[in-house]
Amino acid sequence: MNKEGKSASQFSIAFKGFKRNRAALFCGWILALLYLAAIFADFLSPYSYRNEDRGYSYCPPMSIRIWDSQKGLTRPFVTGISLRFDQFHKRIYEPDFSKEYPVKFLTAGDEYLLLGVFPCRYHLFGVDAPGRIHVWGADSRGRDLFSRILYGSRVSLSIGLIGVTISFVIGLLVGGIAGYYGGRLDNIVMRICEMFMMVPGFYLMLALRAAFPPNLNSLQIYLLIVVIFSFIGWASLARVIRGMSMSLREREFVLAARAIGLSDFSIIIKHILPHTLSYSIVAVMLSIPGYILGESALSLLGLGIQDPYASWGNLLSEAMGIVSIQFAPWIILPGFFIFVTVMCFNIVGDGLRDCLDPLLRFEGKI
Repeated sequence: MNKEGKSASQFSIAFKGFKRNRAALFCGWILALLYLAAIFADFLSPYSYRNEDRGYSYCPPMSIRIWDSQKGLTRPFVTGISLRFDQFHKRIYEPDFSKEYPVKFLTAGDEYLLLGVFPCRYHLFGVDAPGRIHVWGADSRGRDLFSRILYGSRVSLSIGLIGVTISFVIGLLVGGIAGYYGGRLDNIVMRICEMFMMVPGFYLMLALRAAFPPNLNSLQIYLLIVVIFSFIGWASLARVIRGMSMSLREREFVLAARAIGLSDFSIIIKHILPHTLSYSIVAVMLSIPGYILGESALSLLGLGIQDPYASWGNLLSEAMGIVSIQFAPWIILPGFFIFVTVMCFNIVGDGLRDCLDPLLRFEGKI
């Protein structure tokens, strides 16, 4: 009961339990920030994902300075750089204090479409040309790594959401229909599910990707990856939903719905599948990391998003050699974001599983 004397809904009880899980709540905020950064990547990044300057190839992260040896405390600025090579032909960038470029906020730069609709050219921060600012360093072609990570988050994070949404809609419908009708239909559907589950997901993903033409643009590859992930991700959910549906179809509310003449499809959609949502929500959260890792693996192998378009997977392709990591360790930053995102989704999924479990709520463990 709440303060007004009304009985609390299952959702409000679960939400209160989730808020008490500080680790899951903290990870939820991290994911929210990552998705907001992905939405406003054009504005937050100082450069476009394709803006390059070969003179800054593998430029290390730059320091934003607020102290000038002559002026004292001053507005934030970055220095110019001077490039030289050591005896091992390693690039060495040194700050050139004779050139100072003030860091400006809401500065004009590369043009883009804000939210994909409004033409805009203002960025959160930047410096005037010929200076450049690389707070997280640059890649082999002198492109800003901070900007490319933000742009790459759009692909890596959205593929997980879109792919899991499609696969779970298919899994819910197929599992609900198979469990409700049972018999021969259930037997056929479950054998099909077992055929998909029998093949390791990663190898099935590679085989499906190899079956399509290699000369696809990045948008076509993006849509193709979503279709592939949706194609291989629904079978395991369908089996679980089928078992839950077989139990629910004998409940009193389902028998009552049949008695008043509701169609089988309406009973499945309105009365059976809603009772599986607590499990489905948890399963969705715990499945998204697999989609993110799958996209990263495809792009890392050169079968996913192609350069110059950015995803966390193809950004990591530059870190395939130990020499590159030794000379430019900042290029493994996309791997850090993959790790953080996967961990956050897993922790949030565990938190949702705990707060949606009626047994744990009954025993007072959450």
